[in-house]
Amino acid sequence: MHHPDLHDRARPAGSWWEASAPPLRFMPEQFSGSQHFDVAIIGAGYAGLNAALVLARDHGMKVAVFEAGAVGWGASGRNGGFCCPGSAKLSWERMLARHGEEATRAFHSAQRAAVDHVGELLGSCNIDADPVERGELLLAHRPSRLAELQQESELLLRLFGETTTVLPPEGLAETGVRGPMFHGGLLGTSTFGLHPLKYLRGLAFAAHAAGAMIFANSPVTGWKRTAGNHVLTLPGARATARAILVATNGYGDDALSPALSGRFLPALSRILVTRPLAQDELLAQGWTSTIPSADTRRLLHYFRLLPDGRFLFGGRGGLDGSQGGVRRSLAGLRAMFEAMFPAWSKVETEYSWSGLVCLTRPLTPFAGSLEGIEGAYAAFGWHGNGVAMASYAGNRIAGQIAFGFSGRSSRASVGASGLPAIMQQVPAAFPLARFRLFWLRAAYAWYAISDARP
Repeated sequence: MHHPDLHDRARPAGSWWEASAPPLRFMPEQFSGSQHFDVAIIGAGYAGLNAALVLARDHGMKVAVFEAGAVGWGASGRNGGFCCPGSAKLSWERMLARHGEEATRAFHSAQRAAVDHVGELLGSCNIDADPVERGELLLAHRPSRLAELQQESELLLRLFGETTTVLPPEGLAETGVRGPMFHGGLLGTSTFGLHPLKYLRGLAFAAHAAGAMIFANSPVTGWKRTAGNHVLTLPGARATARAILVATNGYGDDALSPALSGRFLPALSRILVTRPLAQDELLAQGWTSTIPSADTRRLLHYFRLLPDGRFLFGGRGGLDGSQGGVRRSLAGLRAMFEAMFPAWSKVETEYSWSGLVCLTRPLTPFAGSLEGIEGAYAAFGWHGNGVAMASYAGNRIAGQIAFGFSGRSSRASVGASGLPAIMQQVPAAFPLARFRLFWLRAAYAWYAISDARP
């Protein structure tokens, strides 16, 4: 769907995370030969590795995790490091209208539990991922958006009992935030920042130590179910398993199974990281906060001051995944960075990279069993906020998979994950799925118009 450059796993991401993370503490092998497993997991990201950890450690299962490239090459190793609620592109109002109050409350609770899960996992597995203070700041990019943030704050309190603080424009400086495009904000407490690749590599080691077998450079090119087993084809190799979990998110392959074809939409996200900023440079801009932040644009920008003084700035948008297209897109991102933080217009960008997030047609994530295929599960659609929810979904869906080994059907195991019902509805396929990039282009055009309104 996107340019093949985006899937060239021989090319490093070129990220600050790659440059600063310690190496993986074991050496994953490439899968070869023929083996049978209890569970085969496609994708060694947050969802797949959380599931592998639970299945191997808590259920004693023989688990294989197949990663097409290096472990950590995909979105789990190249995101912005925001461990936050989210994972749906649907507003709370639209979610209430579509799913009702009870289901919406359950989804909100799962989001908060997901953030807590990652924090607890870092502690229990002794993963040093450079966590920073709790809090998130959503900044109004237009004066009119501040009233909308006030309404959201009231909704969060009324519906979920969640307390947030609306900051007027003059109140931003007290939090260490200043910029010409910020007109107040909404301050919450549920997010924390981390080093995503340190987390991913620590998680991979924990799953490996628990007995899960993790294979790198082992792309799954075929999948069929026969004689009660799932049969996976890999280059020069073959694996069978009683159950399978597909956890590839935006790096998935439509051709792998009709059950997944057309049900996900990969979209580009871009990130730059500056050199370390001196204290006088931070003060010149008026930004000293380490709170993970974003603006209210539909095509949002997200940013955070990293522990070593570097500044990370990211954004959605861009449709050309070729190397040239990504370079042009990153140049546009740099121009926006300079407009939003003019005191840093001469501060060098030392690292820049891009990656794929994953959208679904209903704009909500999915983690559950695949209809019509016994023992088949999938988890995807984090909408650019997968650090927390992908981790939590992988952890919870492992319980559903283990339940299926009791002899009951995948459908009977639906409640075993404890995930909210909103997340267990298989997303409908996009209409005329081969034109998904056209629909994305149209959506971006509409979002740009919406973002520009006063």
